[in-house]
Amino acid sequence: MTENDKASSWPTVADRSLSAAIAVDHLVKVYKQTRAVDDISFSLPRGSITGLLGGNGAGKTTTIAMIMGLVLPTSGRVQVLGHGMPEESASVLGRMNFESPYVDVPMRLTVRQNLETFARLYGVRDLKGRVAEIAADLRLTVRQNLTVFGKLYAVKNLSERIAALADDLDLTDFIDRANGKLSAGQKTRVALAKALINRPELLLLDEPTASLDPDTADWVRAHLERYRKENNATILLASHNMLEVERLCDRVIIMKRGRIEDDDTPEAIMARYNRTTPEEVFLDVARGRVNGAQEVAR
Repeated sequence: MTENDKASSWPTVADRSLSAAIAVDHLVKVYKQTRAVDDISFSLPRGSITGLLGGNGAGKTTTIAMIMGLVLPTSGRVQVLGHGMPEESASVLGRMNFESPYVDVPMRLTVRQNLETFARLYGVRDLKGRVAEIAADLRLTVRQNLTVFGKLYAVKNLSERIAALADDLDLTDFIDRANGKLSAGQKTRVALAKALINRPELLLLDEPTASLDPDTADWVRAHLERYRKENNATILLASHNMLEVERLCDRVIIMKRGRIEDDDTPEAIMARYNRTTPEEVFLDVARGRVNGAQEVAR
């Protein structure tokens, strides 16, 4: 089923806003002559886990950026937890979070400038006072890093929340170690802790198990599944790990050249392409192969 077929049977963004965690309606983003995102529509129900797949340049990152309110659409609309983005972002950013092991704070900004940037993003009041308060205790350890993000989100009982995350994500052995001295896998776990610090209703994840050994990666996936169930959270997951997608996702959206190529459950997509794994489907779409069922028919 194509994206346009699905979109034609859907209610409007306004009708979906109360029930959907994310509602995207005819979204377009053009950079000069390049259509990075080309008229896509989808709606994610609350409590679901959806995989967003596509090769480099497919439009995944731009789509997520528009969902977060960081990039203005050329046309179309985005609603997150019932609020229009980016115009109502201040009402919803505290209820969502984002995690990627590939994203760090801007290196050319000072610590103070970084804190001011994030504080403005989340609508923190008394900006100078809050930055001064955080900076007074800042040591750039894992604990202090989580404290910074917790304060920006105004997390209650912050010390207890950090202790719980350290226990859940196995951070205890290096909770007071400087971030710069962490391994790649440890940094990934810390990034996940940051993403969960405010108990988000909506979690956007980019390769959440990158750099982790198989045992730890499996544990992280189990933790995400448990977090979703216990909190009725919605997760949008961008990943190139097809086993991860098959295990976690209720639904898969495949993008190519800014458009949605397919959108269904993993099982339905595999059946439609006459394939046995999501990876085989991904390669068919990425390389422009005809549908597997059509190949057999020939």
